Amino acid sequence: MKELILNADDFGLTRGVNEGIVRAFQDGILTSTTLMANAPAFDHAVQCARANPRLGVGCHLVLAGGPPVARPQDVASLVDESGHMPRSLGKFVARVSCGAIRAEDIDRELRAQIGKIRAAGIEPTHLDTHKHTHAHPRVMEVLAQVAQDLGITRVRKPAEFLRHSLRVICGESGASPKQFAAVAVVRLLSANFDSISRKHGLRSPGTFLGVAATGQLGPEPLCHLIDALPEGTTEIMLHPGFCDEDLVRTGSRLQQQRQLELEGLLAPQVRRAIDHHRIRLISYRELN
Repeated sequence: MKELILNADDFGLTRGVNEGIVRAFQDGILTSTTLMANAPAFDHAVQCARANPRLGVGCHLVLAGGPPVARPQDVASLVDESGHMPRSLGKFVARVSCGAIRAEDIDRELRAQIGKIRAAGIEPTHLDTHKHTHAHPRVMEVLAQVAQDLGITRVRKPAEFLRHSLRVICGESGASPKQFAAVAVVRLLSANFDSISRKHGLRSPGTFLGVAATGQLGPEPLCHLIDALPEGTTEIMLHPGFCDEDLVRTGSRLQQQRQLELEGLLAPQVRRAIDHHRIRLISYRELN
């Protein structure tokens, strides 16, 4: 049996992103999203989630980029002089790898973000992280303990099989060498993911896709991914949304690409491919 979770990252980034995610859920095939507790349009995203209770909503935990949810003085090793978390993934990885970022500060910030989402009345279906920071074993150890303590049992496994990406994604969507490198680095960093997950009783889909083709999953590439889905449960990560002035001001590298991925989630041919292969669409709520 084939099951598919289609998850939209960055819920809460801007109103346009929120509205695109809701459109992809209401009129398309999107089943799940993950909410950024420190994002500018958080309150609007919460309103959208409440109005669409069947949409699975997890936590898109942020450790790189933006202000913390915890008080900066309580996560001092995680923030710079301006009170912001590391602005780039490279800087975050370098600092956490050498021990400059303390595990207790990561713990405190993750709990603050999950707590803010729960305080808004949303029970998270699962956890994932912005820029896949939990692929790093030091982050994953903390995240897994936090999840266990807070009763959250599902987490994204961000490792994508490079051979699958090369065969299915690259040939169709022209993914860049930088995206291939990202797949390889995340896979290398997450070598201990399974053992840490087992220790803390966490579950993940068996297959994860979307890193190599980030921002490129329009109708045709998305159909190719669906045609090649393996047996079991797969998560495809997407970033749908409407490109508005607020999004441009965020400096996100995904701008018009978000509208392309929204088109993929709304495309009739993608729905037909799912029906043809008898794929069951689920959210993380239904992940066994």
